[in-house]
Amino acid sequence: MRAIQITEFGGPEVLVLRDVPEPVAAGEGMVVLDVEAAGVNYADTHQADDTYLAPARLPLIPGAEVVGIRDDGRRVVALLAGGGYAERALASRDAMWEVPDGVSDGQALALVLQGTTAWHLLRTSAQLREGESVVVHAAGGGVGTLAVQLARRFGAGRVIAVASTEEKRELALRLGADAAVDAGAEDLTAALREANDGARVDVVLEMVGGETFAASLAALAPFGRLVHFGQAGRAGAPAVDPGRLMARSAAVVGFWLVHVLQRPELMTAAMHDLVGAVLDGELEPVVGGTYPLEDARRAHEDLRARRTVGKLVLVP
Repeated sequence: MRAIQITEFGGPEVLVLRDVPEPVAAGEGMVVLDVEAAGVNYADTHQADDTYLAPARLPLIPGAEVVGIRDDGRRVVALLAGGGYAERALASRDAMWEVPDGVSDGQALALVLQGTTAWHLLRTSAQLREGESVVVHAAGGGVGTLAVQLARRFGAGRVIAVASTEEKRELALRLGADAAVDAGAEDLTAALREANDGARVDVVLEMVGGETFAASLAALAPFGRLVHFGQAGRAGAPAVDPGRLMARSAAVVGFWLVHVLQRPELMTAAMHDLVGAVLDGELEPVVGGTYPLEDARRAHEDLRARRTVGKLVLVP
């Protein structure tokens, strides 16, 4: 079968289309899916250069999510241990959900990893309360476009989107943000407070790291929470002084979806709510780009260059 295989770590250039053996469903509860579409996530770019939280082993086929057809004809969306950038992929029955009519492949892919991340960032980690202000960094991305909408749906008092281009900021405003801030603002802390009518902010969803992390932490109100769920800037996050946290009764929370996957009831709750919201017209998953499988390199280049919005999809 055709698949994107990585045999050495590096940038997008290491994503190469090759003929590889088909996966075999050897373990109990495992099935092979005929892949209709595979999702691209920023974490995939970290896996390609081996900077992800979980160390990668070569050779590898990236891809943590697919929409595919089971041998019984059911159309499902599945989370994978890897192998999604391919014509067929191995998946566990415990990590797949049927895709109803009315939900497209791209929408399903937007929900299963990025959507559940946005849902649990707000519900589980930040524990958003009615009327609180929420800052969403990378608001034009896959997680961000959904987090802006979910924050509004969950009762946020003010939603502040942070994005790198005018196009992305306009998209976030259309999706329900009350204000949009340029990610390149010279004084990001001041810009966040200005966007919140001069007040400090209650919740920040942050996945850049480096100076963005520091500026966001400085903008927190008493009892504010910063949830850190990625390091797209590849600069790490500065050390946090516990005394400064105590002085503002603030919290820094880490989030990795892997821990949600270890508690299936948490995934199921999020997926049921998200799919229902799409079917009811209350949530708009943004599919920002569809690429042929052989153009995986270009998808990664576009993603790393911040040229994309919403969910990116590969089609075998």
